[in-house]
Amino acid sequence: MTFNREKYKSKNMNSLREISFRKFMNNKLAVMGLIIIIIMTVLSICAPLLTNYEVSETDLYNTRSAPDKEHLLGTDDVGRDVFARLLYGGRISILVGILAMAVQLLIGVTVGSIAGYYGGIVDTIIMRIIDTIMCFPFFVIAIALAAVLGGSVKNLILIIGLLSWPSIARIVRAEILSLKENDYIMAAKALGLSPKEIIIGHLLPNVMSPILVASTLSIANGILMEASLSFLGLGVKPPQPSWGNMLVAAQNMDILQNEWWQWIPAGLMVVLIVLSINFVGDGLRDALDPQIKA
Repeated sequence: MTFNREKYKSKNMNSLREISFRKFMNNKLAVMGLIIIIIMTVLSICAPLLTNYEVSETDLYNTRSAPDKEHLLGTDDVGRDVFARLLYGGRISILVGILAMAVQLLIGVTVGSIAGYYGGIVDTIIMRIIDTIMCFPFFVIAIALAAVLGGSVKNLILIIGLLSWPSIARIVRAEILSLKENDYIMAAKALGLSPKEIIIGHLLPNVMSPILVASTLSIANGILMEASLSFLGLGVKPPQPSWGNMLVAAQNMDILQNEWWQWIPAGLMVVLIVLSINFVGDGLRDALDPQIKA
């Protein structure tokens, strides 16, 4: 009777996936968070089907009106429909979070892999650069860059991504340092595989779990940073809506006290999606940890 290595490996991987899926589904907060994320994303994507108003459509005869049948969440100070802006603003905020995460992964995984695999002087130089970047307060540098580059969705994605990648790089470096001395890596080197082939084909697949968890938390961080910078007037510029620049209305004391519909819905969306993504990230971390029982 012959031993089929590929069949055994495939069966083992399927079993691990089933265990991870079961552990994730048993985490009620993670499942609830995932449902909320899906609902909010679908609502944002389907915005044209859910409202007949454009985000820049003004009605100066109907400004700062309370919610009614015509305007579900009222209007702002220039008569724009708050519900329409909330839906379309979700597109921008979620997009910024996802694309900023992609920039972080691209830089962080690449730099972390190089530092962890080569070690020595290469690792020392890279880690000193990472330590230097992490020494500076995020908001100070982000505000300075936004003031120089100008506020836009593209610049916001670049600023968040370029300032946030060191944390992912440190995670990847630490994982690769613990794996590169394993027998199968030594065997790959003996067979003449290049460093690129070893990193991409053998090391990175084994560090996907922490990368996946870090990427979910990076999306939440990106959305929160977008809201913060846009609230300060350094992010997404009106009339293009985002949940962050909709919160600018709360700077007006009269609106803050008497016109809740102009700022509470946007603030609630930011809180809900950030909490939901964090719940999903925690759920993934527990599901992918082999030491935690299902």
